[in-house]
Amino acid sequence: MSRAFVALGGNVGGPAARLLTVMGEFDSLPHTRLVRASSLYRTAPVGYADQPDFINAVVLLETGLSPDALMDELLAMETRHGRVRHVRNGPRTLDLDLLLYDGLVLDGDPALIVPHPRLHLRSFVLAPLVEIAPECVLPRHGRAASLLERMTDRDEVRRIDFPGLDDGLQVLRRLGQGLMPHAYA
Repeated sequence: MSRAFVALGGNVGGPAARLLTVMGEFDSLPHTRLVRASSLYRTAPVGYADQPDFINAVVLLETGLSPDALMDELLAMETRHGRVRHVRNGPRTLDLDLLLYDGLVLDGDPALIVPHPRLHLRSFVLAPLVEIAPECVLPRHGRAASLLERMTDRDEVRRIDFPGLDDGLQVLRRLGQGLMPHAYA
């Protein structure tokens, strides 16, 4: 089984609830289990500013799928959740990005680049990644925690605290513990 980190994001159609729902759906992918899920984070949009703030998270999956097959499953999940690609960096119901897959570096196919080509530049992805994998090392870029410390906008990535969110995350964590008890401290 391989370990894959996936970023989740969205900013329309109830994004916080949608991300929690999607976290619960990863176990239904073939040969895939949710191992860890970060908290949810709120961030301002990047690039196309005339849209609502984004809700972001990162999950760690254990999977028997190849990187290509996992990417296909992620794209299918986006479609099932109403993802429509009209404007680059525009509003979306769900965005799933394959960030890391084991220690692989894949850059031969523009449709699948691992590590994600902008991972090291995005506080809104590094913050939840560091939360669930503080020792994570990005091939070609170094420790994720060190990269996050150098980000000038890291304080703009805000962990969401609202009633019910922690309960939802706890349910996901308990499910993960039942499937893979070694995954949680």
